[in-house]
Amino acid sequence: MIVMMLISMAVQHKLKAKFTQYSNIHLSNRLSGKEIAERMLRDHGISNVQIIQVDGQLSDHYNPVNRTVNLSREVYYGENAASASVAAHECGHAVQHATAYTMLQLRSKLVPIQNISATILNIIIFGAAFIGFGIGGGAQLILGIILACYAVITLFALVTLPVEFDASNRALAWMKQRNLVSEAELHDAGDCLKWAAMTYVAAAAGALVNLLYFLLQFIGAGKDD
Repeated sequence: MIVMMLISMAVQHKLKAKFTQYSNIHLSNRLSGKEIAERMLRDHGISNVQIIQVDGQLSDHYNPVNRTVNLSREVYYGENAASASVAAHECGHAVQHATAYTMLQLRSKLVPIQNISATILNIIIFGAAFIGFGIGGGAQLILGIILACYAVITLFALVTLPVEFDASNRALAWMKQRNLVSEAELHDAGDCLKWAAMTYVAAAAGALVNLLYFLLQFIGAGKDD
């Protein structure tokens, strides 16, 4: 678990470094992330999605509830390969939504269940720290609840992977088809998205490790009883 945490931190650091690197490479077409997003949505016939600027770094996301592409300030105004890749990627999610992409629909259905599972885990962790769960015969029950929560979280993380990879593939394919960027700029955009995807891979691997750990704990508690 500690190793996976360190790997996740390393991937996050690498992503930030790549984003900074490609933020210094200006696009030959001088289009901002907002303009890239507008063009991609228009080319896919999507007119009911709003593009807005949000605070934070690498806080970019697509919200299917209110149909908004939310871009951080660096991406919204940036005229570089990093901004283009992130803006197009988030629009890729909007295209998934518009075309009823199956994995995105499944992920959306899992969101409330995943949130409940995360809340339950926080309550159990708080209780274990200040009250002391797991005493006597209740240990296996508590471990069973933790195991069920991590099963949901792991499923959510695994379902997220094809959603993120597909959005990146849609973004890169569109940029190439429209000849919006040069071959070198397309390579930079692809490299930036690759490292963004790796953060989700690391998260999924970490969730799986946690799931296996608590599965072993649950089995061990059953044998002790």
